[in-house]
Amino acid sequence: MCGRFSLFEDIETLREQFQFEFAKDIDARYNIAPGQEILTVVNQDDHRVGSRMRWGLIPFWADDEKIGYRMINARAETVDEKASFKQALKQRRCLILADGFYEWKKEGKQKQPYRFGMKNKKPFAFAGLWESWNKGGKSITSCTIITTSPNEVTEKVHDRMPVILPENRIGMWLDRSVENADELKKLLVPFEAGQMESFAVSTEINSAKNEGEQLIAPLNSL
Repeated sequence: MCGRFSLFEDIETLREQFQFEFAKDIDARYNIAPGQEILTVVNQDDHRVGSRMRWGLIPFWADDEKIGYRMINARAETVDEKASFKQALKQRRCLILADGFYEWKKEGKQKQPYRFGMKNKKPFAFAGLWESWNKGGKSITSCTIITTSPNEVTEKVHDRMPVILPENRIGMWLDRSVENADELKKLLVPFEAGQMESFAVSTEINSAKNEGEQLIAPLNSL
């Protein structure tokens, strides 16, 4: 699964890299957790627009918004089969922007957190799905991160990894005219391991209450 990530790149750099419109500034975040608002990108009238969404997809048919805490990830292998995700795969795809994510490795009785990111330190885009939920006068736009099997870097720590879209595949993922599930699932594969790096970080990351640049300081190389 993917249960924590970071995004501390400035908004102008993100807008230039991913070619989207977004008027507001964003706070640097080193420990983004489920249930929080995150920066996403969608296609709207043939151009890309940045939007804030709650992390943890709430299906439109759900009675209780709390279901979103169980929907922070969608498995690539079955995303076109699950009632919570199959319509979103066809019609409501998004980018979820990040510059690193975290997974935990069991080491004895402890779980050691590791940070994963790009060797070139650039931000990247998770493949995401989004949904609008309206109940009892309340409206929430929420999203989920799609996960897949691990690559040679992430498998040392966890048996899943988030789908990271290569920049030359982002256009197809956001293209709302593409609805064929088989074609879309071809994009939901492990990212090239040779472009990624990983290192252990402080267990301070374990608490969603903790924030700050010290959370991404490497303890050692993996």
